Amino acid sequence: MKFSLDKHDKYVTLKLEETKFTNDNAPGLKSELYLLNAAGFKNIIVDLSHVKECNDAQDLSCLLVGDRLCKTAKGLFIVTGINDEIAPIIELSNIFQSVTFVNTLEEATDFIFMDELEKEFRGDK
Repeated sequence: MKFSLDKHDKYVTLKLEETKFTNDNAPGLKSELYLLNAAGFKNIIVDLSHVKECNDAQDLSCLLVGDRLCKTAKGLFIVTGINDEIAPIIELSNIFQSVTFVNTLEEATDFIFMDELEKEFRGDK
């Protein structure tokens, strides 16, 4: 599985650099999400902007794992970069009811910084 990581103080961005999201690379993504969480990252952004094909909604279940890990750590899991080719399978899977999807990477980072500010304001850190 080809991907890149962009680590920051408050979050990490995992960019899947594959054109197909399949049962071949979904387990690798799931493993990487576990590793990032174990390394202390509670806010994870997954960028799927390179992905042009996903034929099985079951492959998307690894995103639910990331969401659960981040929620348990009191963080956010955000998916961005969904294009018109894979949007229908995401809608079909109903995964959008659990996972947060935004249009751009900038929106995702803004979402995380706003959440962190709210937690700081409430004293939840």
